[in-house]
Amino acid sequence: MSDMRRPEGQLRRGWTTGACATAAARAAYEALATGRFPDPVTIRLPQGQRPSFALAARSLGPDEAAAGVVKDAGDDPDVTHGALILSSVRRGPAGSGVTFRAGAGVGTVTRAGLALAVGEPAINPGPRQMMREAIADAAEALSGPGDVEITVSIPGGEALAARTMNGRLGIVGGLSILGTTGVVIPYSCSSWIHAIHRGVDVARAAGIAHLIGATGSTSERAAQAMFDAPEQALIDMGDFVGGLLKYLRKHPVPRLTIAGGFAKLAKLAQGHLDLHSARSSVDVDDLARRLARLGGDANLVGQARAAAGAGEVLALAASRGLPLADAVASGAREVAAAALAGDVAVDVLVFDREAGLIGRAGP
Repeated sequence: MSDMRRPEGQLRRGWTTGACATAAARAAYEALATGRFPDPVTIRLPQGQRPSFALAARSLGPDEAAAGVVKDAGDDPDVTHGALILSSVRRGPAGSGVTFRAGAGVGTVTRAGLALAVGEPAINPGPRQMMREAIADAAEALSGPGDVEITVSIPGGEALAARTMNGRLGIVGGLSILGTTGVVIPYSCSSWIHAIHRGVDVARAAGIAHLIGATGSTSERAAQAMFDAPEQALIDMGDFVGGLLKYLRKHPVPRLTIAGGFAKLAKLAQGHLDLHSARSSVDVDDLARRLARLGGDANLVGQARAAAGAGEVLALAASRGLPLADAVASGAREVAAAALAGDVAVDVLVFDREAGLIGRAGP
């Protein structure tokens, strides 16, 4: 996601890549069966909605038809917003059902642990089911065959995938076709949280016992170097520490290291599981109380309460040699351990902007 600043006012919902691929597949199937493309084309989503999609591309041959839909993600900052989602449909052997292929710009699974087998196109189970149902509906309405091969392509998808976590998940060659409901909820960050969960799945399948969840690239690189950790151990949790902790509670590994900057981890120490600036803020009074417990005098604590932010309080602590970053790490570890319910050993590392370790708690 390129821009996480939520605009003001009511936000417009959009459609997932899975919904767009389904609409394109339905249109292509109808064209193959009748010689005519429905435009717009209407599909049925899992929760009963029946949206219509305008076609942006179409082609028809004797044995194959293809249609394309431009993805509209609404007001969500999705990297695939505006991408052309193409579905090509050709008749398959009798009894083969609906099968799927990855075209240009759609990735292929190369690592175990995902919901798809190694070698499969990165078209997730939800979109596959939507396409199967759309083809079944169309086949019944048109008395056509139900055995087809669907190839999904996204022009430029491989370049767009470089802005996602697909490479780390072992999805190579392009994007994933996602979407459980078909609907994009703006700023729900569902694709990011989905990637966090799949990252845990891939790491567990690879037998990795120690994961590193980092709030940003600086802390991630520093923690990786500290533990000489493989790439598959790295979980880019960003602000969504809650998304990682709640998933690990149900799918545990022996050890988790949480790494981040002082302000982000101060929020975690204060009980926030969403660290985004729009959804949580640092409580300087809490930091002032921690300074008092570390032996800070009344003057220092008063200055901390009047501070403009976490960085200023940290500087005050450093001026007196008080280990505030350690105290924050300890508080963050307590919150994380409670969310994990004791199934995962957790430690916390606090880094400064230059990747220097300034605080830690745990083994």
